[in-house]
Formats: sequence, structure tokens, C-alpha cells
Amino acid sequence: MQRKASAVWKGGLKDGKGTVSSSSGVLSNTPYSFATRFENTPGTNPEELIAAAHAACFSMALSAQLSGANLTPESISTNATLTMDKLESGWAITKVHLDVVARVPKTDQAAFNKAAENAKSGCPVSKVLKAGITMNARLEG
Repeated sequence: MQRKASAVWKGGLKDGKGTVSSSSGVLSNTPYSFATRFENTPGTNPEELIAAAHAACFSMALSAQLSGANLTPESISTNATLTMDKLESGWAITKVHLDVVARVPKTDQAAFNKAAENAKSGCPVSKVLKAGITMNARLEG
């Protein structure tokens, strides 16, 4: 299985502009810039896209873990907060924190916590990141 995306950058680092596209068409010449990446200007950036991918991947991984325990979630809501820091070696994604809230009938907190931890370590996006990954997982009643 392969997934493809592309980016085009024109100009210098601070005054240039770029676009990012995906083969599915969900992203199509979506603009990004130094300002959207490093100055909190509205718009997307690579780190936001990684956070979105991590939240989506984790939610599906948790659903798979729960299904393996014969549990069907009504909903799983995941927010990923990615932290990027400037280190001696340059900028790096140093942390991702997952905030998870799920509604899973007929389960208890212990079973949910086990499934969430397995999903956190087993999610393909978690596996590719060298960042420290933390999580707060809450089961709604």
C-alpha cells in the first residue's frame, strides 16, 4: 500500500510560499508558508497535518483494539497536540499528546485503558514518530 502527496515551494524560507497536495484530492494546492508554520498565522503547515494524521490513525487503531475485545465504540474523539522545539540540531517534533474521549458500551475503565495503550503504541503514525507520545484517555459513561 502506498499513499502519495506532494509539495511545491517557491522563494526563500521567510518570504516564500508553498502548496501541498495529496493524490486523493483532499489537499489540492493548499497553501502554506513560514508564517503559517512558525508564526501562528492562520493556515496549514506540515506539523498540523501530522497531528491530524496521528489523531485519525490513533482513533482507528483504538477502534481495532476494542473490536478485538468484542467491544464496539459508539464514538472516539481524539485531539493531537504536537510540540515542535528548536534544539541544538535544529527544529524537531519533540512531543505529541493525545486527548481521547470515547463512548464504548459494555466496557470498563481497565479494558479501555489497555486498548488505548495498545492503540497508542501500535498506531502506524505513532511508530513513525520519534517524539515522546503521551495520552489522556477518558471513557464516557
